[in-house]
Amino acid sequence: MQAQDGTGAATGDWRFKLGMAIFVAAFAIWLLVPLMAALNASGTMLAALSGIVFISNKVLLLAVVAVMGKPGFVQLKRHVFGYVAMLAPAPEVGRLRHALGLVMFGLPLLTTFLEPYDDHIWPALLTHGWQVELLSDLIFIASFFVLGGNFWDKVRAPFVRSARVVDLGVDASMTSPVLVSAIQR
Repeated sequence: MQAQDGTGAATGDWRFKLGMAIFVAAFAIWLLVPLMAALNASGTMLAALSGIVFISNKVLLLAVVAVMGKPGFVQLKRHVFGYVAMLAPAPEVGRLRHALGLVMFGLPLLTTFLEPYDDHIWPALLTHGWQVELLSDLIFIASFFVLGGNFWDKVRAPFVRSARVVDLGVDASMTSPVLVSAIQR
């Protein structure tokens, strides 16, 4: 029998352990770049490796969210940040905060996909490569706090086969009869 930690997550849960391993791996893979540079890898190889690591980092951070879920993230947050209650995501957020959170969530992902073209779009950005990548990661992580607790459920829902969409803010007069009948079930 596993002990519960107050968040609903089991302290010995395999999902939490796997999520922690992925979280550590997401940042540990950056060590491959200086390692390859120390091994005198070519500039082309280092550039390709940097791009692969940059994109892999974002994918792994999304995997952490999917694997751990909300209870696991609360437990991770407690391990990483301690017992600071002010960092807890608000269950409901306003429109402005939600919009800001979506921009913070999407901007690092967009820059990840545009990264191979950075030298053509913004050549001066290459002089501050690792600082910009670190800032991008921090903004991506902070977006989950800004978006609030319900965002975790939205991110996790595509990975749960039995998940259903329930929009409590739906105005029945503004929707089709098919959608209304699906909502009323």
